[in-house]
Amino acid sequence: MPNMIEERLTSLGLTLPEAPAPAANYVPFVQTGSLVFISGQISSGSDGLICGKLGQDMELETGVAAARACGLALIAQLRAACGGDLTRVKRVVKLTGFVNCTGDFTDQPKVVNGCSDLMVAVFGEAGRHARAAVGAPSLPLGVAVEIEGIFEIV
Repeated sequence: MPNMIEERLTSLGLTLPEAPAPAANYVPFVQTGSLVFISGQISSGSDGLICGKLGQDMELETGVAAARACGLALIAQLRAACGGDLTRVKRVVKLTGFVNCTGDFTDQPKVVNGCSDLMVAVFGEAGRHARAAVGAPSLPLGVAVEIEGIFEIV
């Protein structure tokens, strides 16, 4: 049986990265019952970390792309949690996004939409989720965005 989620990723022109290893004393995800809690994924692309501060040295579009990169890392971790089978994903439950920004930057929701829109594109209606988008004065390693997620699997 073909994996419809993997096919959707391919049709969107997306390739998942390898699930990033933890950078400190924590695990990348924890499953309890049917819920998978994925640790915060920082913005990283093929050229390395996506760093910057929204409202200072990074444009909104670049921040949106950074959030989308976080979303790809979340899906990569989710695939690992599902033993490689993304068809086990029943629902994206909640995302919490942190945006490295100046005190007067107020478009955090637009930035985190980069991840939210990706979840809906990949998982359809099951990708619609509760969410928080929070501004932060700094993030680990100077990255632009960090996003954690809660997912329901079968």
